[in-house]
Amino acid sequence: MFDIITIGSATRDGFFEGIDFLPVEGDCFITNKGICLPLGAKITAPQVHFLTGGSATNTAVTFARQDLKTGIICRLGDDVSGETIMRELKEENIDTRFIQKDYSTPTAYSVIFLTSSGERTILSYKGCAEKLSAWEIPFKKIKTRWFCIGSLGKEKNILKEIIQCALLKDIKLAINPGWQELKWLKKNPKWLDKFEVFVCNQEEAAYFTDIPYSKEKQIFKKLDDLVKGIVVMTKGQNGSTVSDGKHLFKAGVFHKKAVDTTGAGDAFTSGFVSALARSKKINSKVIEEAIRVGNANATSVVEHIGAKTGILYKKDLKQKRFNSSNIRIKKLLCNYD
Repeated sequence: MFDIITIGSATRDGFFEGIDFLPVEGDCFITNKGICLPLGAKITAPQVHFLTGGSATNTAVTFARQDLKTGIICRLGDDVSGETIMRELKEENIDTRFIQKDYSTPTAYSVIFLTSSGERTILSYKGCAEKLSAWEIPFKKIKTRWFCIGSLGKEKNILKEIIQCALLKDIKLAINPGWQELKWLKKNPKWLDKFEVFVCNQEEAAYFTDIPYSKEKQIFKKLDDLVKGIVVMTKGQNGSTVSDGKHLFKAGVFHKKAVDTTGAGDAFTSGFVSALARSKKINSKVIEEAIRVGNANATSVVEHIGAKTGILYKKDLKQKRFNSSNIRIKKLLCNYD
């Protein structure tokens, strides 16, 4: 019996640091900001780091380091990147028996440009991660207390099949959905009340509810109507807000200097869920501890390059800087009138 099995993507990441980009602005960019390089030039990259990432592997490492018996479901290519990811997972004592092997499509790969402020631009090749297959998941053999779901790829109704397995086997569900999963859940909202934990960032919450992200109260009213479990909205440097349907927990962040924000969402989600997975009963005290652990894990991750380098071990949570007194959590009644 596993404590938790993560389901999602696995990637090899190349981080290019110290490139002298020209910052540009314009409406042609989603964020109104861009980076520019001269066409046809040969640019020197002062530093390059080759690491691994992806929602399933990132969260699995957190759970394993928090002393939870952890399994993983993802899809790897028959290549060097796939071998590297598999080796790292085994070194973390993560059970790899459910990993799917793809002999025709390479492992997912990302090229990540880091700026001096810790912001990043990602060139993402999805590879075989998009081909994660529901029929290759041995649902009948799976025994676990929790599923933690990330980006699942493009197979139609794979999320539905995972939810149905969880309902049949009384497995608790946590999800930090990618865009494919958000779109599916938006079209099929009846499945939302099956989740114990639903995590998204502020922009995703605005998209999902069709409410401007500045109108947090209205967003949570709609999410609480749809999700019967715990709703988490992360807001970067502005902290997070969590609802259990009765109370809103508004939390700040631990002081940190961001070197690289890649993997911060996975780190918060897995830290948060790990605290719940260790508890027999979920109450306000447990939720506040989950917020602390999630924030501590995300803080440590963004202090390092890569999505896994700074992931905390259970003993690391005892560091003084991660004391509950160093993070402000305000508990309010869910009064939406």
